[in-house]
Amino acid sequence: MRRGIAAGVAAALLCAAALTGAFGVLLESALRAHGSADRYERAVAVVAASQRVETVRDDQTDARPLVERARVPVSVADRARAVPGVTEVVADVSLPVVTADGAVRTGRGWDATALTAVELRAGRAPRAEHEVAVGSGGRAVGDTVRLQVGGRAPEPYRVTGLVADRSAAGHDVWFGQRTAQVLSGHPEHADALVVLGAEKTSAQSLRAAAPGLVVATGTGRGDVENPEVAAARLDLIGVCASIGGVALLVVLLIVTGLLDMSVRDRTRELAVLRAIGATPRQVRRVIVRETLKVAVPASLLGGLLSLGLGTLLHRFMAEHGVLPPGLGLVLGPLPVVGALALTVLTAVGSAWLAARRVSGIRPAKAMSETSTEPTRLPRWRMVTGLVFLAVGLGSATTAFALGGQVATAAMGGLVISLIWAAALLGPWIARAGIVALSPLMRLLFPVPGRLATDTATAAAVRLASVITPIALALSFGASQLFVQTTAVNATRTQAAAGVHADHVLVSNGPGVPRAMYQAAKETAGPGTVTAVKRTTVVMSVADQLQSLPAQGMKGALSNLDPGVEAGSLKGLRGKNTVALSSNVGSTADVGSTVSLWLGDGTLVRPEVVAVYDRGQGFGDVLLPHDVVTAHVTDAGHDDYLLVKGEADLRPVLDRFPGTHATSAGQYSAALTEKARQQALPGLLAVAAISLFTLIGVVTTLAVATASRRRELALLRLIGATRGQVLTMLRLETCLVLSTGAAVGSLVAAVTLLTFGGAVTGLSALSVSPSVCAAVLGTVFLSGTAAVMVPARRLLRRRRPPRIA
Repeated sequence: MRRGIAAGVAAALLCAAALTGAFGVLLESALRAHGSADRYERAVAVVAASQRVETVRDDQTDARPLVERARVPVSVADRARAVPGVTEVVADVSLPVVTADGAVRTGRGWDATALTAVELRAGRAPRAEHEVAVGSGGRAVGDTVRLQVGGRAPEPYRVTGLVADRSAAGHDVWFGQRTAQVLSGHPEHADALVVLGAEKTSAQSLRAAAPGLVVATGTGRGDVENPEVAAARLDLIGVCASIGGVALLVVLLIVTGLLDMSVRDRTRELAVLRAIGATPRQVRRVIVRETLKVAVPASLLGGLLSLGLGTLLHRFMAEHGVLPPGLGLVLGPLPVVGALALTVLTAVGSAWLAARRVSGIRPAKAMSETSTEPTRLPRWRMVTGLVFLAVGLGSATTAFALGGQVATAAMGGLVISLIWAAALLGPWIARAGIVALSPLMRLLFPVPGRLATDTATAAAVRLASVITPIALALSFGASQLFVQTTAVNATRTQAAAGVHADHVLVSNGPGVPRAMYQAAKETAGPGTVTAVKRTTVVMSVADQLQSLPAQGMKGALSNLDPGVEAGSLKGLRGKNTVALSSNVGSTADVGSTVSLWLGDGTLVRPEVVAVYDRGQGFGDVLLPHDVVTAHVTDAGHDDYLLVKGEADLRPVLDRFPGTHATSAGQYSAALTEKARQQALPGLLAVAAISLFTLIGVVTTLAVATASRRRELALLRLIGATRGQVLTMLRLETCLVLSTGAAVGSLVAAVTLLTFGGAVTGLSALSVSPSVCAAVLGTVFLSGTAAVMVPARRLLRRRRPPRIA
């Protein structure tokens, strides 16, 4: 392998190993990280309800995490206390508390002090309904504090005790145990049952005492204490697996093209080996061995660099709220080993495939194969390319026909299928580009233009290896980027069009207290206020469990217009009704029943009373308000209130600390920002893969140019000037980049039009011309530099070089 080509292959493999290893770091963190057991550190076990929904179909298990806290009956504590070795079982309850100055605290039942370092330093424990214990903070026993808790309006509470501030728990507000359970909205349930006792307490006996519940020990205790970590772990595993698969396909395309060019550059040498008696296996072994010499050190270095890159990705996602604080970083050797193995195997497989043609020719024909390149596609390549093209177009057709979540799931397969089709049918695409652009080139630049089109026509197979990464960079980057911006734009426009209220009441804390709904209705008048509570439900869509955003509503439905297509929202009442967006349902579903799991995992089978269009702005599921609040972590607060009219709401806002009013436009802007935050992991992955693809484009172009030493020398020997050769290369580069850009833009356009037509509506398409220009400019400038820099070095001598 020539030195220049070896350097290019090594650079591509290094970047590939760093990219795959970085996502491997995130994957290992998701698999091995657990929430920290701080308050539950003294527990020998924790009894809790499962925080996931699982279904089994055809021996395949499908699971989704629950966002809301699934609670456990307090009555189970009596059976757990009877287990040998158990000394105490604490019913742990927590709820948000807002103080008079708007600060947010955590309220807990007094029994939970047995789990922490909190101790009374004065007074006594709270027992009655309006008694609390707090940290000192300038307060004394007997003082009165006003607290907003349990969805009620602020009420006075008497301080009966002061606790020592030995930990963060010293800043909590402590209620009597029964009071805490009532204020949580679930008086007969607890967040978890914390078991204290001897270290040898049998977990198996506890499971027998609590059938159907989870008994967590060891690191599992932290997952119960921090359920958001367990939920984020499951989602992060899916994201890393999906993105890792795409990254591997991208690596395979780029590395295969590079090694194919490397083998073509050595066709003369390899053909001589065949002519003097080397067997096909020996020739392939030479190529694979040389590839290993480059791949192993490059992949090892890239794997080591992936630890740092993965750390940066984890920190970036944590700082932007994509990962919960409790999901820590885990660094180990597995990402390095995995990146090394995957990259080396990809390189070896690509080298073996690239060596098949030259190693399989007959010795008598070997020398003649060095003078020309093949002009026809192998039958297998043509058939496979057409199959991928059919799969891609079929995915687009399926997305248009079914829409919704099915269309969203089809997007990734659509892009990858079309790119593989472009890679396999690359020579046809290259010749089509040459036919389209050659007349203009010959007209504007007679001699260099003819040289460029003639050399390109003779080397269509080589050009296909260059066009593929260009098309990949543009199609994958543009389609995924603009799919995200289109989804965000759809959220903004649908929320703006569907919110008809004059005021939106929101909170800086845990939410809007339930009592505020009645207060606002008394001030603004009947039929003017709508209360909305958000949650996440799980539903089977296209035979796959999906976590869907949902909202519970009550009050004046005229404040909301989700764009009903069939049925009526007036039927959204009681406990067994639901409205679905067109993303997950169809007009034919009205009147039928569906199965879905509410926020805490409760399975319900409500009747579909309406199907609406604005799922991006209002979530995919609408439920009666009481159904949602009975199955959420915080039942005492709504997410926002919609108020119609010009009533003076300041007295209401002054009564409830931490709340404020905003306009419908400002609320839509806040939703847009939240949608951007949720899209951050996808955009981050797109940026990483697109950057690697751009590096692959530059490397491929540089390697392709460096491998043309003999061709450029021959042109100089037959009379072409240095300027004519450089102009020819510029024109040829323009031809290649333009063809790749056209193919990439076509794939991106098909993807975006499919997504817009099937999911968000074509009117929501958001494509920034400035971003398109920047992407195209980056590809063209970097591609031109990758060709001209090595070309100038090859042609820098005044005399024509001799043909090697």
